[in-house]
Amino acid sequence: MGWNAADIRREFPIFNHPVNGKRLVFLDSAASAQKPQVVLDAITSVYATAYANVHRGLYSLAEAATERYEAAREKIAHFIGATDPEELIYVRNATEALNLVAYAWGRQHIHAGDRIVITEMEHHSNLVPWMALAREKEAELAYLPVSDAGELDVTALPSLLADGRTRVVAFTLMSNVLGTIPPASELIALAHQAGAVVVVDGAQAVPHLPVDVGKLGADFLAFSAHKLGGPGIGALWGRRQILEAMPPFLYGGDMILSVKKHNATWNDLPYKFEAGTPAIAEAVGFGAAVDFLSSLGMEAVHQHEQALVAYALERLPEVPGLHILGPMHSQRGGAVSFWLEGIHPHDIASVLDAEGVCIRAGLHCAEPLHARFGLPASARASFYVYNTTDDVDALVAGLLRVIALLRR
Repeated sequence: MGWNAADIRREFPIFNHPVNGKRLVFLDSAASAQKPQVVLDAITSVYATAYANVHRGLYSLAEAATERYEAAREKIAHFIGATDPEELIYVRNATEALNLVAYAWGRQHIHAGDRIVITEMEHHSNLVPWMALAREKEAELAYLPVSDAGELDVTALPSLLADGRTRVVAFTLMSNVLGTIPPASELIALAHQAGAVVVVDGAQAVPHLPVDVGKLGADFLAFSAHKLGGPGIGALWGRRQILEAMPPFLYGGDMILSVKKHNATWNDLPYKFEAGTPAIAEAVGFGAAVDFLSSLGMEAVHQHEQALVAYALERLPEVPGLHILGPMHSQRGGAVSFWLEGIHPHDIASVLDAEGVCIRAGLHCAEPLHARFGLPASARASFYVYNTTDDVDALVAGLLRVIALLRR
């Protein structure tokens, strides 16, 4: 599928509906992306023609549902370069995936005096589970710092690895606030040389640029469907050897092979970690979303967003008193956060909403990062496949209106 922004935008029904009487300019895809028609059709088709519980039924409808559910798993695994679909576990979202690792792997392997290394740019989902684990196990939680320019300071890692106490290094593949793309290969190589396990939060990266777990080299990768145009479901990829050694995260139906009165044995991968009736239609919708992105080409998606970011970094400084957070170059993700002198981000978002422009305002689930920059909150515009330079122009025009209305 060739890149044509107008054609791609038409694939998303929501853009047929004005907001406050204005053309919808959706700039909050870092929080959750809009859904193309093919995803909506896939979900509806399951409920209308092929819905039954998976894995359990011996009748034709159940077999059809199971086939679609597992076919989606294969598509999603292929999308991230995984050669073994059984290493891909369905979860509710990336948050649950990261909690699964911290709980099921972390409780086995983190002990008093051990160290967990994360970064100052982490989303709370890749921070709070490790914080809770460190407190429970009396382990140390250490942070890799972020520079004034919004880049990750990798030079701090070797000293944290030198004493052999670091058991896990967890970091985001793309900051949801700064747009920063850290040097993942370098971080992973250093961590593995020290014998640490690497957990990567791919919630922002997987929807926006090519990700190949084989080339990446991490031990775990968490990501969500809803951020890449799919429904409310997510996935955890992990190395088979590590997953097989981990205990279950949840207990109940389908994650067991046998249950006696006083003991049970666990199912094989990936079902050991998929207790209960799963999100069947959502999994199929997940598969449809990765099909849609694959038809566009993830390298093309990344290039499109880099071009939009470059244009935004050129135009936003035209707004008086606007300060951009993060790297001032286009080799970054499509989230551009900023603050306006003398105007609270919540007020910015409210005025822009009246113009049909949707942005996020607040801490973006990254309170320590905002504290690092001395900010109580920020405004964030984030781009995706359906955005164009016209959307950036609308944002700038809306911000100029914000200033005209609110700055004294």
